[in-house]
Amino acid sequence: QVQLVESGGGLVQPGGSLKLSCAASGFTFADYSIAWFRQAPGKERELVSCSSTDGSTREGDFVKGRFTISREYSKNTMYVEMEMNNLKPEDTAIYYCARRYYCSSAVSLDWGQGTQVTVSS
Repeated sequence: QVQLVESGGGLVQPGGSLKLSCAASGFTFADYSIAWFRQAPGKERELVSCSSTDGSTREGDFVKGRFTISREYSKNTMYVEMEMNNLKPEDTAIYYCARRYYCSSAVSLDWGQGTQVTVSS
């Protein structure tokens, strides 16, 4: 059974940092990419960053090098972490992780429940 569980969201001041984590289990990790998406109120869901099976990454244009995605492994769980620096109020959104075949795939196979990130003074 595939599980994706996000954590690490919260309230942070502009210019601050947060680290989000997606705990993934129930599938062969080397066969899938894991992406972080976000959705702000009244806006469409958009790709933030993606970790591919070949070690490459892909990010949205608005990231501009502020976020770093990485994979860690522990027993039967893979943690896809996203370190977010220099956060801006416009980064406020619900952040979701998703499993997909490729970072460029049109659809995602599974989604987590999301974690709220609020950037405000």
